[in-house]
Amino acid sequence: MMNIGLLIIRLVIGLLFIGHGAQKLFGWFGGYGIKGTGGWFESIGMKPGIAMAIFAGLGELVGGFLFATGLLTPIGGILIAGTMVMAIIKVHGANGLWATSNGYEYNLTILAIAISIALIGPGAYSLDALFF
Repeated sequence: MMNIGLLIIRLVIGLLFIGHGAQKLFGWFGGYGIKGTGGWFESIGMKPGIAMAIFAGLGELVGGFLFATGLLTPIGGILIAGTMVMAIIKVHGANGLWATSNGYEYNLTILAIAISIALIGPGAYSLDALFF
């Protein structure tokens, strides 16, 4: 049952991060694409905005794919964790903990999940288990 639990966690988090990356990179799922995301990044002091949007989008897309499939899971977890650390530092941290005040509660939860799965492993239903 633990392996099924790990698979569910990996799929939900991983697929959501694939979606977030696609929003930033391609404008899918209601996202703003590279140009729109880059402009927003510039507005919060992350320069150059377009390059930062590409890095963030790739981190989310690739990290989400690796996490969902359980392939090179520690790398996927680190990529997801890195985007959450930046979200806390640049956007949500100043607002306190609670999401009701646009705080970092959600980001911290995802950060804990990503690091935990990276440390304990993806479980039996993963490409890591198949290949390594």
